[in-house]
Amino acid sequence: MTTTTFEPIEKEAIETLKFPGNEVLSDEALIKERNSELSRALSLGNLEHTKIKIYFEDDQSCKLVETTVWGVTDKRVILKQGVVIPINRVHRISL
Repeated sequence: MTTTTFEPIEKEAIETLKFPGNEVLSDEALIKERNSELSRALSLGNLEHTKIKIYFEDDQSCKLVETTVWGVTDKRVILKQGVVIPINRVHRISL
């Protein structure tokens, strides 16, 4: 089993990244789990301003940001100051 290393990144640097259009998860169960984690992160962000960890991948490598989720659309995770991460590039979310 390989372990992926996620490199920490500041939220402000995300807007300079490029995101391919393909999905990073291949398992349908993991995609469902990610969607419910995003809903929970949105609730925690709006109600308690809780920071969560988002593990995602751009066109170069895997990255990790610790931030508050301000919104979720069908295709994007919205962070403070309008910074967005495409949902299909998110590996997982954790508290």
